[in-house]
This record gives sequence, C-alpha cells and structure tokens, in this order.
Amino acid sequence: KRKGKGPKGKITLKIAKNSIRLSPDGGRRLDLSKMGITTFPKCILKLADVDELDLSRNMLKKIPSGIEKFQKLRWLDLHSNQLEDLPKAIGTLQNLFYLNICNNKLTTKNLPEDLTLLKKLRILNLGLNCLDSIPTSLGALKELKEIGLFDNALTTIPNSVKNLPNLEKLNAERNPFSESTQQEEHADSIKRIETLHLVQEKDLCSSCLKMCQDERDKLNKLNKLKNGTPSPPKKPSFPLLLTPNSPAKDNQKEWRLK
Repeated sequence: KRKGKGPKGKITLKIAKNSIRLSPDGGRRLDLSKMGITTFPKCILKLADVDELDLSRNMLKKIPSGIEKFQKLRWLDLHSNQLEDLPKAIGTLQNLFYLNICNNKLTTKNLPEDLTLLKKLRILNLGLNCLDSIPTSLGALKELKEIGLFDNALTTIPNSVKNLPNLEKLNAERNPFSESTQQEEHADSIKRIETLHLVQEKDLCSSCLKMCQDERDKLNKLNKLKNGTPSPPKKPSFPLLLTPNSPAKDNQKEWRLK
C-alpha cells in the first residue's frame, strides 16, 4: 500500500513531512520506502536534520551529492533500487552506522573509495549486486560488525575484510568462490584455532585428546597438499571446528527489512 497522497512517485515536501516517524530509539526517521520514486526528491533536502532515511524498494538510479546535507544521519537504507553507483559525498556522513545498499546494480568499479571514511559504520549490506571483487580498503572500517556480500560474483574475499577486529557476521553465500580459496579459508580457520592453548594435554580426557590429535593430523595433511606433496584428491572437511569470523546466515530474510 502506497503511503501519502499524490501521483505515484511524486514526493512533495508535505508528503515527506507526513512520512517522518519515530524510530525505536527516539530518533526521527524519514520513511519514503515503496513509493515508486524514480528520481531523488530534492525537497527532502529541507528535512536533512533527520536521523534515519529510508528510500528502499523504489526505482532510484542515482543518489545526488546533496546527500551530504544529511550530516546527522545514522541509518541509511537504499536497498532494492536500481543504483549503479554511489556519490563520493556519501563518505561525508560521518555518523552513519548502518548502510544497506543491497539488491541494486552496483559494480566494484563504481563503489566510491570514500566508503572507507565511514569510520563509525557497523552494518554494511552489499548483497545482491554485481560486485566481482571487494576493495581491500574496506579493511579500514574497523567498527564493522556485520557485512553482507551474498549473491555477487566474488571469487575471493580480501584478508583485510575477513580479519576485521570486530566482525561478527559475514554472509558471502552464493558467490563463485574457487576451490583453492575455500581450502585456504579452511586452513586459515584451523591455524587460528590451533594457536589457542586453552588447556594442557595432561588435562584432557583420552577421547578429547584423540579428537584434537585427529584434527591436527588433518591439518598436517592439508599443509602437505598445499606444499605439493602427493595425496589422495579429497576435499578437506572439518565438521568439529567452528569458523569464528564467518557465520554466514542461512536465512536470507535476516538480511532484509520487511
């Protein structure tokens, strides 16, 4: 159901003012989602003091540099539009902690370097786009806790992103990762876990000790495989290990706003 009155996609200042809602934490959200908007409504620049801006589920092809006027913005949702690029001015939104640009037509080439200026960003959703690589410079976003990279054309994820210090959720499902990349990720997970000396061997029961030794043997075999030592062609499997930094979500609905 379309919100407001007037021709579909035509946003007036009155309609915009009537679309301001209170967010759960008491901030002011300008909600213009699902309104058939094809061109960024310039009138909303007069409401640039809002804390949140929702332009999702429209038909926007471009976001103007005037977005920089929204200096108080903490939450920006542009998912499910037709965006092919983003303005450099997005890097001026220094208070932004949530940015959803999922389900657009963004390419790696058209991701502005200025995204790395969003030092407070905690949630970034780049899923369902046309990305064939992720800039290593995104590793500068040290506060990132969640990042969505699913349904793109990625063959690898840079270590600078995988090893972000505060990262809790990384969803990279349905990308054409190479077999070697997947094996390297398995090996990296084991190496990091193997260095965590939580208990001494003498304190382990016999079954637990055997389990640890078996996993170490698997690691040694994998290292031999990487060093060129012949071994039976078998995909390594580590069912007992959890990868601490990449719990990709099985349920895609958790990444999308209803």
